[in-house]
Amino acid sequence: MRQFKEISVVFVEPDGNRVKATGEEGTNLMELAHENDVDLEGACEGACACSTCHVILEDKIYDDLPEPSDEENDMLDLAFGLTDTSRLGCQVELTPEMEGMVIKLPAATRNFYVDGAKPAHH
Repeated sequence: MRQFKEISVVFVEPDGNRVKATGEEGTNLMELAHENDVDLEGACEGACACSTCHVILEDKIYDDLPEPSDEENDMLDLAFGLTDTSRLGCQVELTPEMEGMVIKLPAATRNFYVDGAKPAHH
């Protein structure tokens, strides 16, 4: 049976609040955020059909990841506050190289809190 490594990262919310989150290798960043009460929406529940789980990665980690798919790039084009190191959290899985990584959340997302409700944990 394969042992999964626990990996810790830090999410920085738009207000500057830092949330340390630990998850198993292979967990995507959207799931990790939800498991740790980080306000990252994920309206499509990880189907790569929206941009509400937009995250901003450190240059080194971004450069080490596989290129985003065409589908992810199409969704990123809709993201608020797009940067050169933006990715969709649902498309980035934890790897041991990400230990200690800082992940920034953009100031807003498109269709976030449309009805005033907090994002549900999936």
